[in-house]
Amino acid sequence: METNAFEQKLNRYELENTIIYTGFSSYNDAEEYAQQKNGELVEVGFKDGNDNPEISNEAGLIDKKLHFFVDAGKEYKFIHSSDPGFKEYADELQKIKAKLMQSPPDERYLTNFEIENTEDPIVVIKNDHFESVTSRERSKYLKHAKVYEIAVSLQKS
Repeated sequence: METNAFEQKLNRYELENTIIYTGFSSYNDAEEYAQQKNGELVEVGFKDGNDNPEISNEAGLIDKKLHFFVDAGKEYKFIHSSDPGFKEYADELQKIKAKLMQSPPDERYLTNFEIENTEDPIVVIKNDHFESVTSRERSKYLKHAKVYEIAVSLQKS
């Protein structure tokens, strides 16, 4: 992991006495970053529909060695691009992309732009049916979701 390029992709939050970094691609990346910076691996939750992290252990990310989890109720399931189940929906995404290629150029550009630029894609499933694709960041604001991420906590100097 190249630290400078890697750090540019992280989200930084300042709490009372700590700085929290989120946005890790994997649990291992977070663990490595914590070791490099003498930080502590923590779980944070974004539970109020905006971008205010709270230190939590509700999702058990550290015990499960996961880096991301979304809880939006029983009818919704959010599948991160790194999850094994994501591959099952890759065909569905390819069908959507193929369909877009047949649409008028203006519509194709706008809609395709959204799918192509979804960094770190998340598939949203509602009642076991494909609903949409979103990003990690946008999932914080959807479906009254509670978003949990692995984070690294550093003491303020």
